[in-house]
Amino acid sequence: MCIGQVGNLLPHVTLSANLAQHLMPAWGLSAAEGGLMASGYAFGYMLAVPVLTTLTDRIDARLVLLWGSIVSGLATVAFGIFAQGFWSATAIWSLGGLGFAGAYMPGLKALTDRLPAGDTSRAVTLYTSSFSVGVGLSFLVAQLIADRWGWRTAFLVTGFGPIAMVLACLLMQEQRPAPKAGRLLNFAPVFANREALGYIFGYGAHCFELYGIRTWLVGFWTFVVAHQGAPSWLSPVVLSFCFAVISMPASILGNEAALKFGRHRAITVVMIASACVALVIGLNATAPAWVLALLLLVYGLTVPADSGALTAGMSAAAVSEHRGATLALHSTVGFGLSAVGAWGTGAALDAAGGPQSATGWLLAFSVLAVGIALGPLALLWARKVQPGGAKSI
Repeated sequence: MCIGQVGNLLPHVTLSANLAQHLMPAWGLSAAEGGLMASGYAFGYMLAVPVLTTLTDRIDARLVLLWGSIVSGLATVAFGIFAQGFWSATAIWSLGGLGFAGAYMPGLKALTDRLPAGDTSRAVTLYTSSFSVGVGLSFLVAQLIADRWGWRTAFLVTGFGPIAMVLACLLMQEQRPAPKAGRLLNFAPVFANREALGYIFGYGAHCFELYGIRTWLVGFWTFVVAHQGAPSWLSPVVLSFCFAVISMPASILGNEAALKFGRHRAITVVMIASACVALVIGLNATAPAWVLALLLLVYGLTVPADSGALTAGMSAAAVSEHRGATLALHSTVGFGLSAVGAWGTGAALDAAGGPQSATGWLLAFSVLAVGIALGPLALLWARKVQPGGAKSI
């Protein structure tokens, strides 16, 4: 499943990896338009995931995963062939997000349905942290191919990545859920689960920050190279790949800290640290390149360190018969705020001088810091007094 997910993620940031250097100049887009185009992926995901993930409570999640992977790959190839400007690119990329809505959380459901009973937090964290490996390869492959053969070829090549998950689905044994009555989109039991909601809203704050920085990381480092210079080996390709790949150990270590010190406590510390690092980067946008590279690597550790713990906490808090609906709301909130993060960061750039302005990057990183700082508030709201006076962790 982890290998299949890496393949499914090969298209994931192909647009973001080529946004500042290729797509915006080619189509004359502002930063806000570029961010909105990138957010189309998250918007398509947000619209489709409530139905597709909740559907896994009624049919084998493997089937949703299979067709979602196919649509994701076809949409990415279609982008490389047919995208001609802002509107067509946004529409096609939204279809890619719709396909991924059938691939990520339904994939998690397909995995957890086939795990033995007991604590599954490490398996869930390994699956969610392999997301980072896939994103790192997406950054790497998309930029290398675009620089050599053009951005359209990058979309064509990365569109074949989901074949790995298609093969994984074909190798899985069939496992149908127990028959279930009632409405398909019934989120009332999820909204009644305050503990799960805390993790869901915290995940939304995490996704706002994560998608915002992934959308604009290459653009920021392009600004740094143009104004401060950087060693030739420290290119946007190398930096974005390293930023993504270190997310995997960061997510795993974050979950281990959550198991040892309590999920709420560990997640809160990570989120506050991430907000502080974002502000430091924004305030030092004109610092030497090596200083900013180190700060971005630290940020690459803090941004994903709460991901596995948030998803594992949500999964543990979910009532078993409503797990699909809980996963659906988790993803809907997360990717809805991902769309806001990509667009909001671009709008902040435009408002303060654009991608070639240090002030623009200060405001952009400030927006990211404010977004992630809302996460601890969500967790604080979700804490409830248990019988006997003990608080949930």
